[in-house]
Amino acid sequence: MNPPLPDLHAADPADSIVAQPRRHRTALVPVAVARVAAPAMHLGTAAVVLALGKWHARFVAGYDFSESARFAWALAYIGLLVLAAYAVGLPDRVAPGHAGVRSLAAVASATLAISACQLALGSAVLPRFVTVLAPAALVPGYVLCARLARRPPPSGRAVLAVLEGADGHVLRRDLASRASGVPRLDAILPAEQAATAGGLLAAALASNAATLVLGPEALGDQRVLDQAAALHARGVRVRSLERFYDEVLAMSPGREASRASLLFDIGELHGVAYDRLKRVLDAVVGVAGLWLLVLVTPLVLVANRVANRGPLFYRQPRVGRHGAVFAMYKFRTMSAGEPSGPWTAEDDVRVTPFGRWLRRTHFDELPQMVNILRGDLATVGPRPEQPQYVALLRRTIPFYDVRHLVRPGLTGWAQVNRPYGASPHDALDKLRYDLYYLRHQSLLLDMRILVRTLRDVVGGTGR
Repeated sequence: MNPPLPDLHAADPADSIVAQPRRHRTALVPVAVARVAAPAMHLGTAAVVLALGKWHARFVAGYDFSESARFAWALAYIGLLVLAAYAVGLPDRVAPGHAGVRSLAAVASATLAISACQLALGSAVLPRFVTVLAPAALVPGYVLCARLARRPPPSGRAVLAVLEGADGHVLRRDLASRASGVPRLDAILPAEQAATAGGLLAAALASNAATLVLGPEALGDQRVLDQAAALHARGVRVRSLERFYDEVLAMSPGREASRASLLFDIGELHGVAYDRLKRVLDAVVGVAGLWLLVLVTPLVLVANRVANRGPLFYRQPRVGRHGAVFAMYKFRTMSAGEPSGPWTAEDDVRVTPFGRWLRRTHFDELPQMVNILRGDLATVGPRPEQPQYVALLRRTIPFYDVRHLVRPGLTGWAQVNRPYGASPHDALDKLRYDLYYLRHQSLLLDMRILVRTLRDVVGGTGR
C-alpha cells in the first residue's frame, strides 16, 4: 500500500470560511516614498561616483573624464555597488537596526573589489579621491534609503476567493506565510454560495475586493461567471486560481490544480537557444567556482585536522536529469562514519560545529563546481534529491518526476523562496516552486535566482 500523500490541506478546527486580515507593524513612511527608495539609492550611487570622478578629472588631475578609461571603471564601480547593496538586502530587506552595518558592508565590499582590480592591474583604475570620498557619502545615503523603504502594508488590495474548502485553506496558508508584499485575503466563498442570486456581488461589495479569484468549480458555473463579469466591469480584477498563484506568489497552486501545471513548454526541452546559453552560463560559473574551490580547499583541509577529523570530501548519490543517478560532491560536514539517515535537518546533531559553519557559509557546496563542469548539475534548477527519497516522493506526490525533465541545479527557485525543508510535506511545497520555474525558464529568471542566492548567502538567510 502506498504511503499517504503529504496533506497541504490540513486545517485547524478553528479555521473559518472568512480569512482574517493579518496584522502588520506600522510603517514610518507613505507608500509613494517607499517605492522611490530603491531607484533613488541606485541613481544616487551613480551620481556620487560620476560627480566625484568628474570633479577629480577637471579640478585635480586635469583630463577629460568621459573620454578616459577611468569613466568605464567608474561605471564598473557603480555596478559593483548596486550588486553589493542588493546582496545585503538594501534598501527594503534590512531591519532598521541593521541598516548601518549592511550599508557599510555593501560599500566596503564593492570598494575592496575595485581596489583588488587595481592591485592586479598595477595601476590606479580609479583615483583614491573617488574610492575614499564615495563610501563616505554613500553609507549615510544607503541608511536613509533603507529607512525610507519601510513601506506600509498593502491597502485596498483585498482578495475574495471562490474556492472549495481544501483549496481555500491552502491559499490562505500560502498568503499568510508571506511577511509582506501580498494582498490580503478577505473572504473565501464556496462555489455554491457564490452562485446564488447576487451572492458573489454582495460578498465582493462587502469586502471591497480588488481581486476575485475563481477556483475550478467556480469557473465551471455560469452563474458565478455572470456575476464575475459584472464585477470585472466595475474594475475588479478576475483571476483563475492558477494565474493568481503565478502572478502573486510565483509558484503553482496545490495538488488540486497540479494537472493544469503540466500544460506549458520547458525551456531546456523546447528552447534550443536557451539550453545552449544556459550551458555557457554553467561553464562560466563552474570555471570561476573551481578557482574559488582551489583557494578554499587548503583552508578547509587545515580546519578539518582540528575541528572535523575525517575525510575532506563526501560523495552522495543524487537523482539527476531523466532519473539518472550521479555522485554529488561536498565538503564533509557530519562526523566521519555517520550514515545518511533521514532528511538532514537544519539543526541536525550529526553535523559538527565546523561543518555547521561550512553549511551556513555554503562553502560545503563548492565541490559541486566539478559536477557543474561534468554536466551533472546546472547552475540553476531543481535541487537533486537522494534516490531513496525520490522513490518515496514518486509514490506520494503526483507528477514529482516532472522536475527530472531538466538538469538539477546548484541553486533554484524553491531554495530562494523557502526555508530549509526536511520532510515529504516540504518536498511537496518545493515542487510547487519547481513547477513555476519550469514554466518560466529563461536566462533572466536564472540570473535573478543567482543574485537572490548571493543576497541570501551574504545576508545569512541562505537556504
